[in-house]
Amino acid sequence: MSSATHRISFRRLAMALVVALAVTGGGLFAYQAWASNQADPAPDPWFAAYVDVTATPSYEFEAATKESGKEVMLSFIVAAKNDGCTPTWGTAYTMDEAAVSLDLDRRIARLQQQGGDVAVSFGGLLNNELSTTCTDSSQLVNAYDSVLDRYASTTIDLDIEGRNLSDTAAGERRAAAMATLQQARRSAGDDLAVWLTLPAATFGLTEEGTTAVTQMLDAGVDLAGVNIMTMNFGQSLADGETSGAASIRSLQETHRQLGVLYDLAGIELTDGTIWTKLGATPMIGQNDIEDEVFTVKDAVALNEFALEEGIGRMSMWSLNRDITCGPNYADVTRVSDACSGVAQGDLFFADVLAEGFDGKVASSAKTITTEEPTDPSDLVDDPATSPYAVWQEDASYLAGTKTVWHRNVYQAKWWTRGDLPDNPVLNSWETPWTLVGPVLEGETPITMPTLPAGTYPGWDGASIYEEGDRVLFSGVPYEAKWWNQGDSPAAFSSDPDGTPWIPLTTEEIAALATGGATGEESNLATAEAQG
Repeated sequence: MSSATHRISFRRLAMALVVALAVTGGGLFAYQAWASNQADPAPDPWFAAYVDVTATPSYEFEAATKESGKEVMLSFIVAAKNDGCTPTWGTAYTMDEAAVSLDLDRRIARLQQQGGDVAVSFGGLLNNELSTTCTDSSQLVNAYDSVLDRYASTTIDLDIEGRNLSDTAAGERRAAAMATLQQARRSAGDDLAVWLTLPAATFGLTEEGTTAVTQMLDAGVDLAGVNIMTMNFGQSLADGETSGAASIRSLQETHRQLGVLYDLAGIELTDGTIWTKLGATPMIGQNDIEDEVFTVKDAVALNEFALEEGIGRMSMWSLNRDITCGPNYADVTRVSDACSGVAQGDLFFADVLAEGFDGKVASSAKTITTEEPTDPSDLVDDPATSPYAVWQEDASYLAGTKTVWHRNVYQAKWWTRGDLPDNPVLNSWETPWTLVGPVLEGETPITMPTLPAGTYPGWDGASIYEEGDRVLFSGVPYEAKWWNQGDSPAAFSSDPDGTPWIPLTTEEIAALATGGATGEESNLATAEAQG
């Protein structure tokens, strides 16, 4: 029998009141749980692998003997086919039916008796997440709440992908429901962590993914974090890049995006806190894309990076698959629900990925996000303690040039002028700058070599220039891309593709200034006109 029948008084009453206020107020409330001026200590990072509840053969998560299997993410709760507001396991079982056919309630209770715990994941790729089909706000909140009550879970994982992610109206309903549910539970003294699990490429979240995060923050949801699916990278995977390296790159870009999204929401958080709000979920072994394989070596690399940066959560898809395929499984490039498709030997992906993730799902659910305002003095740049020149709005920067801004070092990806290095853009291709890292304590200015006098003649509007000719214009060396006469290099700033001139990179300038030096040495050189 569900525990929901014993928890209906104060919290249910509070929830009904919150729903009523949201409806009569004509919009979503903004529950700002982060109003405190002091942030709570970050919870210990935790590991909970996904278990496909309805897969055959059934995975016996309740029989876990190792710590890496004691905390599980049960998946997926979705809407019933004949009732958009009724939660089911994969449309195959209602919760009552799962209790009988799968003995699910008893198995969860057994795991919890042994010190383990469960969280529940809603959505997935194949079926309708509740918010996609349930349009009544009260029924929707009650549907989510009934699942949490049934399985005594303090964490909701929203695995939103496919049509569930592209449906903007569903996203707004989902965010409103999470805000209502979270406020009601916290008002009643209960914990509720809300995680978004979203697809990602090596460039980070897609536009639909960043929209989903924004919807949650705008609704006032205190997001525990964003867990990205480090899988199915497809065309965003670089030539020769391993799945582990691609996963790391995806986390780095999502970290930058998440920082921007919180900034845009008016919530100041440190980089370290943003890392605690990130999770990673690789698909172990053979991926859906035939050429993508996540090996044990990839798992080691991802785990080491995650621990170094301090991400808050590690998961994987799935415990059902964490075993070498048997000899009767002929085609290991075809994804199986019951084995990984790679030779694991005596190792288990769960053990490798869980190393160092010693926290508990329930403990992390107690965390309330608090703002961490930046001290304005931390953003003041001192030329005397900066390795590179401090960024200036009216200066021109060649590709490869490094500059200092707000105590960080940035490097130009292409010629730029007037573009703020820390301009909050969601996609890395929208900015000409790459963040290299912070200015280190004790640094002093690096001496910059300059071009020897007379290296190139000054540009002359009457002269004819052939492809490959080089000139100096306003102190910056340019090279002709094609024959031209009377075309000023100044046009490059407004029409870089249409002008026949292109500025040399700092690497090219360094080679000239140092008599042929390249590589790392080129980072010490720049044009005279940079500042």
